[in-house]
Amino acid sequence: MLAVPSRRSFLQMSLTAAGAAFTPRWIAAQPLLAAAQDDPGTVPVKSVKLADNLYLLQGVGGNMALQTGPDGLLLIDASYAAAVPRIREAIASLAPASAAPSLLINTHWHGDHTGGNEGLHAAGFSILAHRQTRDRLSHTQEMKLFHRTVPPSPASALPTQVFDSTLTLYRNSDTLNLAHFAPAHTDSDISIHFTQSNVLHLGDVWFNGMYPFIDEGTGGNIDGMISGSKQALSLADSATKIIPGHGPLGAKSDLAAYHEMLSTVRDKVAAFKKQGLSEQETAAKKPTAEFDAQWGKGFMSADVFTGIVYRTV
Repeated sequence: MLAVPSRRSFLQMSLTAAGAAFTPRWIAAQPLLAAAQDDPGTVPVKSVKLADNLYLLQGVGGNMALQTGPDGLLLIDASYAAAVPRIREAIASLAPASAAPSLLINTHWHGDHTGGNEGLHAAGFSILAHRQTRDRLSHTQEMKLFHRTVPPSPASALPTQVFDSTLTLYRNSDTLNLAHFAPAHTDSDISIHFTQSNVLHLGDVWFNGMYPFIDEGTGGNIDGMISGSKQALSLADSATKIIPGHGPLGAKSDLAAYHEMLSTVRDKVAAFKKQGLSEQETAAKKPTAEFDAQWGKGFMSADVFTGIVYRTV
C-alpha cells in the first residue's frame, strides 16, 4: 500500500495513477477516473446564484455553497487546500468586504471537500460536521479503491462542532436543517437543507450525471446510497434546487433518475451474485449497459462501479 503526503490530495493523486491504483486488478488498463485534471490553485471558482443570499460555488473539488448575510458568511465544503485562495476570491466577489467568515460545514470527510479546512479556519471560519467526519479526519484512513493511506489532518483542520443525527441552524434569515445519512458514500455524510431558499446540498450521496464513487473502506455501500437518495427525495419538491457533491446543479427529477439507476444496477448485480457469479463474471454481464450512455462518461467507469456494487451489496 502506498502512502500519500496529505488527505487533501488523495483524489488528485489517484487521477495520475489511473490504470494502476484501483481495485480489482482484473480491470486492466481501464481508467478509474477522468484523465484530465486541473490545478486547484489556478482554476477560478465559479458561482451560480440560487437565492438572494445563497450561491453554488464550483471549482476543482466538490461543489460548495455560500450563504451571505448579517449573521456572517456560511460556507459548505472546502475543496482542496490549494483552492483556498480561489475560494476566498469567489467569496470576496459575492459578499461585502465587511462580511465576516462565520461557519464552514463539511458534508463528509473526503479531502476534496475538507482539504481547505485548515486555510479557511485560519481565515476565520469555525468548522461544523458530523461526529464521524471529525473522527475520520483525526485518524489515518485507508482508501481501499485507490490502495492508499490518508494521514490525519492537523488539529486546526478538524471540526470543533459536531452533531450525531440532526441539527437545525438559524442563519441569515433562513432555517438550515442538517441530517446525517446512514452509511452511504461514507459513514459521515450529511445533507443541508435551506428551507426558505428551497436549496438542498447532498454532498457525495449524489453524483449528478455520473456513476458515483462509494468509499467501501469507510462504510460506504450501494444500499446506503439508494436509501440516502430516497431520503433526499423526500425533502425536495419540483422547485427545489439540489446541489450534488459532483456534477451540475440539479432538480428532483434528476435525483429521481439517479435513484432509479442505482436501484436497477443494484438489483441486477445482486441477482448475478446470488447465482454465484464472480465479480469479474458479473461485470462481463454488463449490468449497467442501459445507463452507460448517460452515466458512464464521467467520474467512474462502468466496470469499476459494478465492482463496488458487487462488493457492497
